[in-house]
Amino acid sequence: MRPIKALSEQHIADLGTGRGMGLALAAELNGYPGPSHVLELADKLDLSAEQRAKMQSLFDSMKAEAMPLGAKLIEQEAELDKQFAARTVTPESLQASTAGVATTQGMLRETHLKYHLSTGNILTPSQMTKYAELRGYGAGGHKRHHH
Repeated sequence: MRPIKALSEQHIADLGTGRGMGLALAAELNGYPGPSHVLELADKLDLSAEQRAKMQSLFDSMKAEAMPLGAKLIEQEAELDKQFAARTVTPESLQASTAGVATTQGMLRETHLKYHLSTGNILTPSQMTKYAELRGYGAGGHKRHHH
């Protein structure tokens, strides 16, 4: 008996705290590391104090953007669930609700992906290679990306 039947408690917690939940895999798996994992591996990557500060700033900004979007998505899912539970859903309300959910999901995914774009520019080529190895990707498919 979940409060929002379509979202697990873990999913709600992840949305509420701004976690990525795999939303940035397109970046991650193509050699664009994210600030969260880089910070987790900071010691093994031998990040300088300046790199740590820049990475922490990216991470904080990402969370500041992701958390309100997560909260909005939870609200939208709750409203959709409520419509079905109360049997008040109509084709029109369904279209509006799912369009709103899709828009918010897209914005949340973009938020996580865009911070992967910036992260690689803070790391050295050897740190990028080490990151890929530590994450279990091997060094083969990861190249340094500048934008």
